[in-house]
Amino acid sequence: MKRLYKIAAVSLASLALVGCTNLDETLYDTVSSSNYYNTRDNVIAVAFRAFDHGYWSVQWRQVLNEESGDQLITPTRDGWFDDGGIWRRYHDHLWDVDMGHDIADEWNNLFQGIELCTVSIEELQGVDFGRFNISQEEGENLIAQNRALRAWFYLRALDEFRNLPLVKSFNDQSQNTLSQVEPKVIYDYIKEDLDFCIHNLIKKENTGGNGILQGQFTQAAAATLLARLYINANVYIGEDHFADAEALCQEILDGKYGTYKVADRWDEAYDWNNETSDEVIFAFPSSGAHSYHMWARRTYWATVPHQAGKYFNDQKSKAGGHNCMYACSPSYDLNGVLYEYKLGMTVQKFRKYPGDERLKLYKNLGNSKREGMMLFGKLPYKEDGVTKYVKAPQMPYELCIRDAVGQFYDLPEGQWPSNKDSRMENGDMNSGYHFVKYPMYSDDDIGQIESDYVEIRLPEVIYMLAECKVRKGDVSTAGKLLNTVRKRNYPKANHTQVLYAPDGNATLDMEEMLDEWGREFFAEGRRRIDLIRFGRFTEAWWDKNPDPGDHTIIFPIMRKVLDANPALKQNPGYNS
Repeated sequence: MKRLYKIAAVSLASLALVGCTNLDETLYDTVSSSNYYNTRDNVIAVAFRAFDHGYWSVQWRQVLNEESGDQLITPTRDGWFDDGGIWRRYHDHLWDVDMGHDIADEWNNLFQGIELCTVSIEELQGVDFGRFNISQEEGENLIAQNRALRAWFYLRALDEFRNLPLVKSFNDQSQNTLSQVEPKVIYDYIKEDLDFCIHNLIKKENTGGNGILQGQFTQAAAATLLARLYINANVYIGEDHFADAEALCQEILDGKYGTYKVADRWDEAYDWNNETSDEVIFAFPSSGAHSYHMWARRTYWATVPHQAGKYFNDQKSKAGGHNCMYACSPSYDLNGVLYEYKLGMTVQKFRKYPGDERLKLYKNLGNSKREGMMLFGKLPYKEDGVTKYVKAPQMPYELCIRDAVGQFYDLPEGQWPSNKDSRMENGDMNSGYHFVKYPMYSDDDIGQIESDYVEIRLPEVIYMLAECKVRKGDVSTAGKLLNTVRKRNYPKANHTQVLYAPDGNATLDMEEMLDEWGREFFAEGRRRIDLIRFGRFTEAWWDKNPDPGDHTIIFPIMRKVLDANPALKQNPGYNS
């Protein structure tokens, strides 16, 4: 059986090479099944053809779920990144049916993924696996891979749009709907797929990373997706399934669905060789400089300044250089005074507990090692033996990056501008800490850009279980659970101060639980749903006003989508 899974991993890794120089996706859904199933490798390649689409589609989720949250912003820096005010409108939750293309692209890409998976499922169900030396167990796993991926696509769609058409078959269109069905129908459909997957996917039995299971869904991956569905059920369908989420998460941690463990280092799950990490439950494979989907403009390529390659010494693989889109929401006003908002203030939330390893300045240490996650202050580099500093891309000033948004230009650190207007439209290239979640090693480093894109980590299971415990008043158990992850983020000497009671002196409640979700899963494309589940999404933070209504917790169906399918109805609160 090992040979099958090794081929599958290679097939997926090969697909990840596509599109390294442009945003146009190459799809693998045009081969006729009548003349393609000739070899074992053909079967496996078809089984995994939808996975590259899934990887490619992540960038739009990143935009919608982080730009609308309280942690990341895209200021208009020196005239860059205004784009007709689209980033401001995401920030203010003022989207409408004609706004930009990210919302429409997300809808279209999700349903394209759902259809690709459905085609593969039906084709695989018609394959005589024995003809290709594939056991029935192996064949069911291939089918389950696509049902898990379809559930992943549908879960995103349910989260973002709520009212969706039902797609069950490619060959029998009578099973599908052109118009939307009730969210509960989609919820149950996702659950049906995941229940099947939990029983038909492979169980990871050993430590040492995912090995030949790299790039594949496993029993634990399907179970975690189901726990995501349960913990957000009240948001999606108005039903409380926290007890179901709690029970399932406990089963995952008990090893019922596979063998995993929390890494000793906070950055292990994102590192160049993260396929060896037992914290990673599911990730999309990447290889060398062929990681375009992860490093696309809308994901992690755009988290550092334009000339940061000089600081990283990574000149060879960055087509056009870095182009900074995301920054951290500011903690300070332009008088140097901390804001008092409970939301936002991203860096200050990390500062709350002393010694946080993630808050250190990001540095490449050589030999595929790094420290820190943030970029701030001045960023030095050597050129012809002379120390220089990263500059703004257009205006002639050296960067000195602050935890604030304003027009600093070449002001020295600690000095505040006379213009006190801090808002999205009024920043420069110094505005807001930048971050490096996945390492950007130097050109001469073996692990320069090779990280798999992590979609599911074991800490998510721990945090879901802890949240369920807090919600029912078992704060002590919740604190112990969270500390199993949090202890790696701080020096051991600080543990008494930073760990939650009873292991330490820190206090845990629902407000702190939300903050801790934000720290551990910072910039991982989920902040929006966490805010919604905690009832906080429509609040004010920094320069964002309270929402005009609660309809903003789901996105509108864009006009171009409605025009393409007149059977669709607009989501409540939006004009058609």
